[in-house]
Order: sequence, then structure tokens, then C-alpha cells
Amino acid sequence: MIFIFWAIAIIILDQVTKYAAVKYLMGQSPYVIIMNHLEFRYVENYGAAFGILQGKRVFFIIIATIVILLVVFYLYKNYNNFTLIAKFAVFTLLGGAIGNLIDRVRLGYVIDFIRVSLLKSYDFPVFNIADTFIVIGTILIVYVVLFDKYEA
Repeated sequence: MIFIFWAIAIIILDQVTKYAAVKYLMGQSPYVIIMNHLEFRYVENYGAAFGILQGKRVFFIIIATIVILLVVFYLYKNYNNFTLIAKFAVFTLLGGAIGNLIDRVRLGYVIDFIRVSLLKSYDFPVFNIADTFIVIGTILIVYVVLFDKYEA
């Protein structure tokens, strides 16, 4: 049950920060945190990760909904076989995925607002809190698949 609250907390955090991005960043100059490395900037992403497949809203909504439903069904059927880290990983991924799905359904695009530049030669695509948790959840799932085996 705690993992459901974790996913809900991710969704709430994501939606609150996107609301703040709209309120404080939309139509404004970027807010620089660390010059040339970190800033908050309002972006409407009509595509997928890294802005690919622009304008495929219905496609993304259908795919995201199917994936979320399949993951929830798999969790329901196999929950007791998951280790704690596996549960944490999957609910982390779900929270992020649902956060972005809410934007796509409600707005037709995803609100992104975090811009990171680690190297002068590469600007990382602008992202949001949901994206962060999707990446964390995915990395943890890879770890679970490779190393975290449960005993049946």
C-alpha cells in the first residue's frame, strides 16, 4: 500500500511543479540557477522523449494507457513475488508515466521546465519531474532484472 502512496506523491509533485512552471515561467525568460548548467524554462513538448514524434498525441495517449494498464495488471497478478526494490521501481515508473499522461490528456502536450547542460557540446533536452522518475524507475527496473532475484 505504501508504494501506491509513493506513486500518488510522484504524480502530485509532478503536477504541482508543472503548475508552478506555467504560473512563473510561461512567457518569461529562463530562470538561471547555475549559469550555463541549470535553468528553469517553460517548454511545451508535443512529442515524446527528446521531442521525437511531434504531434502524435493520440498515439502517445493510447500507448501510455496500454502500457500503464499492462503494468498494473502484471503488478496485481505478481505483487507478492516482487522484492521491495522491484515494487519501488515499478511504482516510481508508474507515477512518472501517469504524471505525463495527465498532461497529454488534459493539455495535448507535456509541460517541461528543467534544462540541464553538462557539457558545452551537448544540451540535454528540457524535462520535468515525471521524466526524472521515469528514468529512475527504469534504471531500477534494469537493476532488478539483472541483479535482484527473488526466491520462489
